[in-house]
Amino acid sequence: MSLKVTNARRKQRVRISLRRSANGRPRLSVFRSSKHIYAQVIDDLKGETLASASSLEKSLRDAGKTGADIDAAKAVGKLLAERAAQKGVKEVVFDRGAYIYHGRVKALADAAREGGLSF
Repeated sequence: MSLKVTNARRKQRVRISLRRSANGRPRLSVFRSSKHIYAQVIDDLKGETLASASSLEKSLRDAGKTGADIDAAKAVGKLLAERAAQKGVKEVVFDRGAYIYHGRVKALADAAREGGLSF
């Protein structure tokens, strides 16, 4: 079995369990590449993105952060929490996708919690 199939199955398994426990809350979805990290708050009932942030944004790049480290993930988490709060979102469910809750993914989640999101 290829790695791509394994990751897709893990991602699907995580999403199914999130749907059961979401109770109408939006989903905080994380994607990380080797160079950057991206996060979105998504309302699955309406099918729309409420807030998003990534390490590609000009404000984070000008701060001298590379997108591939824990500091950048923390900055993205705080920025996302601020934008979600502006839209009135306080409670979300965390969708780690196929990634292990460790390193950059954990740093982003902790920073989003510090920024005011609860999950």
